[in-house]
Amino acid sequence: MPTLIAGIIAVVLIYAALNIIKGADPKFLARIIRSGGGVLALAFAAFIGARGEIAVAVPIAIFGAGLLGWSPFGAKLGAAFGNWGGNSRKSNGQQSQVRSKFVEMTLDHDTGALEGRLTAGPEAGRVLDEFTLDELLALARGFDGESWALLESYLDRRFPAWRQDAHDATAGGFREDRGAAPSGKMTPEEAYQILGLQSGATRDEISRAHRSLMKKLHPDQGGSTYLAARVNEAKDTLLRTHRS
Repeated sequence: MPTLIAGIIAVVLIYAALNIIKGADPKFLARIIRSGGGVLALAFAAFIGARGEIAVAVPIAIFGAGLLGWSPFGAKLGAAFGNWGGNSRKSNGQQSQVRSKFVEMTLDHDTGALEGRLTAGPEAGRVLDEFTLDELLALARGFDGESWALLESYLDRRFPAWRQDAHDATAGGFREDRGAAPSGKMTPEEAYQILGLQSGATRDEISRAHRSLMKKLHPDQGGSTYLAARVNEAKDTLLRTHRS
C-alpha cells in the first residue's frame, strides 16, 4: 500500500510539473526544479529511512538538502548543489547602467532585460519602450555617436530585424555609418555602475561580474559589440585601480 500511494503521488506531481513547464520562464523553471527536486529527495529519503535503509537514506537526504540550499558540510557543498541548473551565482538584483548624452541603458543581471531611458531632448525622462521603431529612429537623428551605439543595443534586443526595416524605409533618413565617439577616460565610478558593483569591490567580484555580463552581451551570443566593449573597459579600469 505505501508503494501504491507513493506511485499515485509521483504521477500527480509529474502531471503538475508538465503543466508548469508549458510556457514557463527558464529561470523560474530552474528554481522550481531545484526546490521540487529537493523536497522529493527529502521525502524519498524519509520513506527509505522509515524502512530501515539508513545507509541509502542519508546521502539522498544530503542531496535533497543541497538542492534546497542547505548542507551539513558547509556553504561550499551547499552552493555546489544550489548551482545545479546553470546559474552559478545569484546576482541579488544587480543592475548595470551605461549612460551617454541622450540615452541611459540599464541591464538586469538576473533576466538579461535591457531597458532604456532618454536623458536629454524634448522627450527626456521617457522610457524607450513607449516609442515605436520609426519614432526612435526619428529621435536618433540628432544623437551623438555614443548615444546612437547605445540605442542600437536596445533596438537589436527589441526589434531584431530593425536594420533591414530601416533600410527599406529610405524616406526615414536612416544612417548606419556613424560610429560611437570616444567618451574619454572611464572613471572608476562609471566602471562600478557598468558592472553593477558597489565601490570597493574585490578583484574576484569584478571578474565574476565581467564574466556574467559578457555571457549576456558578447557579440558572438547575439549581444551588443558596443556594450561588450564598455564592460571590458570597466573591468580593465577597476583592475588598474587595484594594481595602483
